[in-house]
Amino acid sequence: MIRLCTDRLTVGYGENVILDRLNVDIPDKKITTIIGPNGCGKSTLLKAMTRIIPYQSGAAIIDGQEIARINTKELAKKLAILPQTPEGPGGLTVGELVSYGRYPHQRGFGRLTKQDMEVIDWALSVTGTQDYKYRSVDALSGGQRQRVWIAMALAQETEMIFLDEPTTYLDMAHQLEILELLEQLNVMQERTIVMVLHDLNQAARFADYIIAMKDGSVIQAGDPENVISREVLKKVFNIDAEIGRDPRTGKPLCITYNLLRGEQEHEPELEAKPELEEADHPVYRAAVHS
Repeated sequence: MIRLCTDRLTVGYGENVILDRLNVDIPDKKITTIIGPNGCGKSTLLKAMTRIIPYQSGAAIIDGQEIARINTKELAKKLAILPQTPEGPGGLTVGELVSYGRYPHQRGFGRLTKQDMEVIDWALSVTGTQDYKYRSVDALSGGQRQRVWIAMALAQETEMIFLDEPTTYLDMAHQLEILELLEQLNVMQERTIVMVLHDLNQAARFADYIIAMKDGSVIQAGDPENVISREVLKKVFNIDAEIGRDPRTGKPLCITYNLLRGEQEHEPELEAKPELEEADHPVYRAAVHS
């Protein structure tokens, strides 16, 4: 089932096109990873699908509605997004940060209800961060902090969660901790997970569906078997890779690779403007106006 898709989505600045008439389907209740070289438009696609940045033409569609036409709070009830380097006001406790996830559900003066508090405690429990509730976010390690941000996304009670490189700056153990948490959320709660990853083997291991991009276009999309292949990786990354089989998971495994000649440079990705993030994204909006 497809609840979220793009229809000839084009994003750019003036004549500088970053995404060119992209048609993308996001399978419901699955884990989708987006891979590709730096500057190919991965993060731009994620931001356009979640309305953090505008698009020039085409559409991003969720549940039959164009995202650009959906009320901000209503959209925030459908999807949550964690940017590559999420930031909140300094000095917050973990519980306070996670409470921002309740923004789409609040009315009046925005006071937390008993139900809000129950959801916050549930999100902390699911992510294993309940012991940090009264600790300062600034005092946490990178892996702990990332789990807290995921808890905030869960507190939004959305069925879709988008993450832009959620394992960046984390060591291997903490990377696996975050990815296994997301996998559990998908399996146990049927959350749709969409994330940008750089590690091909992590993408193959954890994804049900992979979108491989280059120069603002989709080169290949499908299950890991059809995307993590020698031919596709040549087209996407300009590498000659030896692909084997993970003995534990049976998924494709990139064992070794060499750079091919004729490597091409890529256009820079479209960066989100701060004012757009504040205006259109509930996490930032809640953080600024609370």
